Amino acid sequence: MDRPDFFALKNGSKVKLPFTQTEYKNRLDKLRTVMNDNDLNMVILTSMHNIAYYTGFIYCSFGRSYGCVVTEKKIITISANIDASQPWRRSVCENIIYTDWKKDNFLKAIVSVVGRDEPPKNIGIENDHVTLEIKEKLNSLFNFSKFKDVSRDIMNLRTIKSDEEINLIKNGARVADIGAEETVKHIKVGASELEIAMAGRDKMELEIERIYPDAEYMDTWAWFQSGINTDGAHNPKTSRKLISGDILSLNMFPMISGYYTALERTLFLNEIDDASLKAWEANIKVHKRGLELIKPGAKCSDVCNELNDLFAQLGYLQYRTFGYGHSFGVLSHYYGRESILELREDTATVLEPNMVISMEPMIMIPKGKPGSGGYREHDILIVNDKGAENITKFPFGPSNNIIKN
Repeated sequence: MDRPDFFALKNGSKVKLPFTQTEYKNRLDKLRTVMNDNDLNMVILTSMHNIAYYTGFIYCSFGRSYGCVVTEKKIITISANIDASQPWRRSVCENIIYTDWKKDNFLKAIVSVVGRDEPPKNIGIENDHVTLEIKEKLNSLFNFSKFKDVSRDIMNLRTIKSDEEINLIKNGARVADIGAEETVKHIKVGASELEIAMAGRDKMELEIERIYPDAEYMDTWAWFQSGINTDGAHNPKTSRKLISGDILSLNMFPMISGYYTALERTLFLNEIDDASLKAWEANIKVHKRGLELIKPGAKCSDVCNELNDLFAQLGYLQYRTFGYGHSFGVLSHYYGRESILELREDTATVLEPNMVISMEPMIMIPKGKPGSGGYREHDILIVNDKGAENITKFPFGPSNNIIKN
């Protein structure tokens, strides 16, 4: 039996994607402009976020390689045989499936797109994602070609969101609010972090299904931390049971067709001591000021430095654990976060309309010190011509989030 190294399979029909054909075409046109400006004959995308951004397909690698080859006239995804025809159905483009019989069939599939007779002179790759192993093999296959990193150019394109993206992100923020509302209903003494988080996650996924019936439902998270577990923003939920007086951290992360939004809130159960209230109110003060600073023309580092000064005045700068915010869009909690758009001391990016960015001050006071625990608030804002629209509606602060139960 002759088993192919790669093949094409159109099993079923194309499904409805989260964005229109026009939206995907506009993205591809801008990428081809980058290619033209850099004299690139071909771009090989390997990251989950950029393949999703340009095609609609979100891969799950399990150690396998995935790619998307873009030329002047073609765009084709390269996927593993284990996914069958799903990559073709859930993308705007054609697809080649490589088989598992030989280790380098992924690379053979890439070569098949352009052929061996006229290898591309210049090839764009993602240096911030492509593995050394794959890069070495690409160098061997295309040994007459030169490689250029295009990751930052593509990142720049992604930071400015289209109207279609903004609409989806707004829906995601609303889903996060709904998840938070459901989560709070389950907060009580004796309940576990796990059962509380599950309630919020399930509510979000059902709401995503309602508004996006043609989507794939994957990777929506709800984290809920209590007591010592609040010290890290991304600490997984545990079986710890809540006790009265606990500091709590609610974290909602709905994902809609590869686009994440997020909502974080500090809460307390039944009662709060003076030191904890003081720390919480300090973080809230910084959060409120940060929301005021998000506007077109603001430099990321300037926002960061002003908030650092405020934390220092309040006596809590030494407890800060994170930059004050970052871009949101495609797969922002995997690899897709646009690092050029972060509210940090070393980021000189100037905010522009249609950028989407979070405001999320965080402080962590270690166990044994007054007010110990992790304090976090997290809103998402869309920069516009006059300022910014805060699309997170769930309330924050002691007047709203001391839960009596």
